[in-house]
Amino acid sequence: MTSCDSAADKYRSYLHGEGERNTVWRFGSPPNYDDVNRLFEEGRTKIWPPGSLEEEVQNLVKTWEMEMFHKVRFNDNKTVDPEKYRFGLNGRKGVTLDEKRKLGGGYNSLLQTSLPEKFRCYNPAEETADSSHVAFTTAFPRGFALEVVQVYSGPPVIVYKFRHWGYMEGPFKGHAPTGEMVEFYGMAIFELDEELKKIVKVEFFFDRGELLGGLMKGAKSDNFLPPSCPLFKNTA
Repeated sequence: MTSCDSAADKYRSYLHGEGERNTVWRFGSPPNYDDVNRLFEEGRTKIWPPGSLEEEVQNLVKTWEMEMFHKVRFNDNKTVDPEKYRFGLNGRKGVTLDEKRKLGGGYNSLLQTSLPEKFRCYNPAEETADSSHVAFTTAFPRGFALEVVQVYSGPPVIVYKFRHWGYMEGPFKGHAPTGEMVEFYGMAIFELDEELKKIVKVEFFFDRGELLGGLMKGAKSDNFLPPSCPLFKNTA
């Protein structure tokens, strides 16, 4: 499991330091998580003791999420084994890193759905990694915080319950901002390798409607469409 190797972010490893000197970042430089860290500290429901399993799992998930969103080259990811890694959502067949990228990366792989296209308020088949990043960073200008609320088993197979939340202070897909908190809960399974250092399998289980429903409450208008260029902000 990861350990924090940078004073710049106490929840995420592999952001700075000599080990990241040659890392290729999606937006040209490491992301800054100051805003979402404040949101996390103000709104979390659990404060885990330093060195506890819960804290280690929470930091691992935050680091994994950062690498998945912001590192361009698969081999720059320190949390996962790029050859063995598989990602699954709600019981779907696991996909490789390359297949995940073909799904659009970012939020698109997490918001896959079997709904007919006419019922998709957010359609991952029509979004790119950049457009999904713009949509969610516009809706959540202070970030979209993550906390681990319970850990059911430790490595090598980590099973945990999580909470994601943020304040909709910007528009989303043409819907006006409400200023309200949007949150959802879910479960995840992270499987580590034999040395307990690299993630080889990830499975998430949650209802995407719990997230998207909160983002569709505002009135809809063309005046609330987001900007077309990527925003250099954190997401989780």
